[in-house]
Amino acid sequence: MGGRRTRFVGARKAAGYTQEGFAFALDLDPSTVNRWERGTSEPQVHNWPKIAELLKVTPAELEELLREGVEATGDLVSVTQAATASPPTILSSANDLTMRAAHFGLVYAASLPATVEVVAELGRSDMERRQFLTGAMFSVAASIAPSRDWLVATLEEATQTRGRVGSPQIETIRKTFGIFQELDVMRGGGHARTQLTAYLKQVVIPLLQENDPETANGAELYSAASEQLYLLGWMAFDNGEHAIAQRYLIQSLRLAEAAMNVELGAHVLAGLSDQATLTGHPDHGVQLARTGIAGLSRGHSPACLADLRALQARAEAAMGDGSAAAKSVHLSQQAFEQVVTDDEQEWARFIDVAYLNGEYAHAFRDLERPAEAALFAQLSADDAARQRRARRGSLAKAAMARAALSEHNLDKATAVALEATHLAVTVKSSRSTEAVNDLRDRLKPHRRSPVVQDFFEETDLLMAALA
Repeated sequence: MGGRRTRFVGARKAAGYTQEGFAFALDLDPSTVNRWERGTSEPQVHNWPKIAELLKVTPAELEELLREGVEATGDLVSVTQAATASPPTILSSANDLTMRAAHFGLVYAASLPATVEVVAELGRSDMERRQFLTGAMFSVAASIAPSRDWLVATLEEATQTRGRVGSPQIETIRKTFGIFQELDVMRGGGHARTQLTAYLKQVVIPLLQENDPETANGAELYSAASEQLYLLGWMAFDNGEHAIAQRYLIQSLRLAEAAMNVELGAHVLAGLSDQATLTGHPDHGVQLARTGIAGLSRGHSPACLADLRALQARAEAAMGDGSAAAKSVHLSQQAFEQVVTDDEQEWARFIDVAYLNGEYAHAFRDLERPAEAALFAQLSADDAARQRRARRGSLAKAAMARAALSEHNLDKATAVALEATHLAVTVKSSRSTEAVNDLRDRLKPHRRSPVVQDFFEETDLLMAALA
């Protein structure tokens, strides 16, 4: 092999792709694209038509791009021949827009100005519900590369202590975050996202554009902005909008790195882990949780560590690994015992008894261990009721109902499922709604039972309010 394929690199950049974005479009690891561009390996034949399509070049032009850096030994198979059976089509402007939308916001940019610009466009598009984002898809693989980049940056940075300094503007941003976080917890992710997005656009982004995270105030500002992006991502996550949620979380992670806020970055990875598991990719969920735990070795937040261990347990349970999940639950409990509330950041406020026991309950539910699931779900439900947290209560009650159903106790299952439904209809949360719908599906085979008939009669009316 010869040297670097500079013309190939130029074509990729001209098409608007970073290495990561190009690899994602091809469903490959970025290291593979890196090897192509260094001239140390060749694309496999079945990838050539797609590469030509992405670069918007003809097969013959792609062949010339790939020949650069290759010694004249005749080893490179003709891309023209390989692509003859299925010649690529030049993207129309509409298709190009869809493709760009599909990858928009998923890149963990090295440039902070580029990140801020992505955040600005993301906020505008979300607030206006633009057509631009209709082509956006959730891809669990897109969460992995940013997590690696964050971990590398975190482990390479020298430990630096920053004082709790902040201008009135930053304090206002943090107070706003606290208000919207409570709204999310109490009323669901679909309740106030539009207002928070408008605040991001009108107040936070202009400040990001004018401040440097290398200063103390700038670091606080970037942390506060990262918190807001995380919350927006979590609101979208709770509303079932995983594509936009993932984009907010990735950009939140980048701002947390810029602020050198290790704990916050680990917290964002917890969110990405939760999303990966919920969308059916628990192996990635474990990987993201472990990355957060590794990075947190450079910080200190027992609450965040407890959360990461709990989410690791949920992912392991989803994969059927009972011993690993039980160990992770135990480690989460140990971490939570070390929490000193006043030492934790504001975003950790709701990593508490109601939340963690709810996650443990879901882990044991997935392991089909109903006794343990019911125990933790009851602890979660009791604390959620004390705080009047309907979403958390509905999820806990749903786990209790599942446990009762596993033990063939229809009376208890329907009674608790009805309580879960009454709570779910008071919040805008797709997770709560999905939990109730799951219970209804599981109870359908028992519709001949009078208690199940009564359950469906009442919940049919309640669920109509959510339609």
